[in-house]
Amino acid sequence: MIDISKILLHVDSTIENALNVINSSAVKIALVVDADNKLLGTLVDGDIRRGLLRKKTLNKTIEGIYFKNPITAKKDGSKEDLLHSCSINGVSQLPIVDEDQKVIDLFVLGGEVLKKQRKNPVVLMAGGLGTRLRPLTKNTPKPMLEVGGKPILETIVERFVVDGFSNITMCLGYKSNVIQDYFQDGSVFGANIDYIVEEKRMGTAGALTLLSNKFVNPFFVMNGDLLTNVNFDKMLDFHELNNSKATMCVREYSAEVPYGVVNIKGVDICSIKEKPTHSFFVNAGIYLLDPECIDLIPDNEFYDMTSLFEKLINNNTKVISFPLHEYWLDIGNHSDFSKAKIDINSCI
Repeated sequence: MIDISKILLHVDSTIENALNVINSSAVKIALVVDADNKLLGTLVDGDIRRGLLRKKTLNKTIEGIYFKNPITAKKDGSKEDLLHSCSINGVSQLPIVDEDQKVIDLFVLGGEVLKKQRKNPVVLMAGGLGTRLRPLTKNTPKPMLEVGGKPILETIVERFVVDGFSNITMCLGYKSNVIQDYFQDGSVFGANIDYIVEEKRMGTAGALTLLSNKFVNPFFVMNGDLLTNVNFDKMLDFHELNNSKATMCVREYSAEVPYGVVNIKGVDICSIKEKPTHSFFVNAGIYLLDPECIDLIPDNEFYDMTSLFEKLINNNTKVISFPLHEYWLDIGNHSDFSKAKIDINSCI
């Protein structure tokens, strides 16, 4: 049974509160109601991410981002009717309402929420030299540096396995034997792991041309020096829902200009803004690609993922962004590494 009271929101609820509701519930949906419990709409993770792309912040209300025309069912509908409605409408959840549109229950397809085991492969890029973390990386590849008592790469593998993705390929270079000796075939970690060892640096996209097996399903590519608690299952759903060929995780980054910015027109000063802060979306180093994207990568060349995305965009291919609101840290230097060791117990 679902405790409906725990997934109800009002239009003045904040996005941060909505995230807490959605992430703490097994059904991963919130129902938006008025003061009389009448259904106004639904809210899922994808709605929130689209709001973040429109520069919504976590302290803003959910007004304007929730879906206002959800498919519903009546309380006297049979299970067969509910299943049929889910099938023809392509949904897995149906709010059940009475004659006054008041929420009384939620039907979840299958009667329960199960963690899906996905066939989608995962490619982890773990071949970098880690020069900015010397001397720590003198004998240890950067993804094998320990944070929270285990290698960064092990934490990444665990996150994918928990989300249902266990078919993993690691692209290795520097000190590749250290990683292979540790993970072996991956069975100890609940995964199936194989390896590509680069004879020369190939870049985050170039290494994909070395894959021995052609992928059938969309696949993840992730840098092996990241810590994040993003839900990869949600990312795949977002990719497929938007019929994307390539999806890039993006993270909002703010930078303060340390001076007063002067706006001019000709020689005239129009305005002055003291130390303004500018926000941008930056590449977070996590991607989802359809298999045919590999065909656009030149063989035996260094080729970065940003170059691949630029080529896809120039070819008018459907390319989308997946905004992260979860914890994310790129461990690129000693300061990042120190921060990771502080954050690990509370954020991951």
